[in-house]
Amino acid sequence: MQLRKLGRSTLEIAPLAFGGNVFGWTLDEQASFTMLDGLTDIGLNMVDTADVYSAWVPGNRGGESETIIGNWLRQTGKRDRVVLATKVGMPLGDGSKGLSADNIMRAAEHSLRRLQTDYIDLYYAHLDDPDVPFEESLEAFSRLIDAGKVRYIASSNFEAPRLQEALTVARSNGLPQFVAHQPEYNLYDRSGYEGELQRVCTDNNLGVVTYFSLASGYLSGKYRTLEDVKNSKRGEGFVNKYMTPRGERIISALTNIAGQHQVPVASVALAWLIQRPGITAPIASATSMEQLNELAIALELMLTESDMAVLDQASAPETET
Repeated sequence: MQLRKLGRSTLEIAPLAFGGNVFGWTLDEQASFTMLDGLTDIGLNMVDTADVYSAWVPGNRGGESETIIGNWLRQTGKRDRVVLATKVGMPLGDGSKGLSADNIMRAAEHSLRRLQTDYIDLYYAHLDDPDVPFEESLEAFSRLIDAGKVRYIASSNFEAPRLQEALTVARSNGLPQFVAHQPEYNLYDRSGYEGELQRVCTDNNLGVVTYFSLASGYLSGKYRTLEDVKNSKRGEGFVNKYMTPRGERIISALTNIAGQHQVPVASVALAWLIQRPGITAPIASATSMEQLNELAIALELMLTESDMAVLDQASAPETET
């Protein structure tokens, strides 16, 4: 598999990253271990998690995903086979949140302890924090890098002007710059990334690793009716917004192309992202080896120019009149 360089960093990742939000949520520890073994066996090397995963599950506080990954790393010794990405900044059950220097430093230590590793390959600012000067956040990240606890930093959920400002502040003050950005981006959710945010990422040579790459599972084609949504643990509350005429056009186009290539619908949706200019890797999750193998098909699937054009047209964001 041809690895891709992540922005200006020395990190090289497979063109598909695995989303660790399922660990401690829809997968228990043993099932998570099986999934982690499976993804490394097929050549995927980036595992994306966050300190807040999976605080939304009743009884959880956050950190469950990191803890499971850490236990797997200790048991298997596969740290050198994984590019480990985690995040700081989202509100946690203990009341901590944001990108203050104190919270970044404290959260990093907690993440390192849960992950049972000496270093984090890619540490994301999970959410923009307008109440904290960029200089303060970046100086904290710099201390972590100098201490060898973090290799590179990245951003997620930043608006374009704020992302550009953070990069400018870093350059002006000799502080570490983000090497990657993680936006919500998929065939349905295009307008939030395409345009100004995409230009900022391109102009600054940022790696782009997309989340909700399958639109919470909608682009897998498994949600065709509201009844399908109600029967899913993660569907209701996430997928309803996609059940629109435009969503139906996208699924129809995906289904037709999947039929022509004789591959799963999800594989086509991910292949579209993998082949988009400037995208380093989409993030996707699986809860079974069958699903993981479907995701992996996207790595080998070469969509034609005609395929890409059909998907581009079907998913074109609707303009207001």
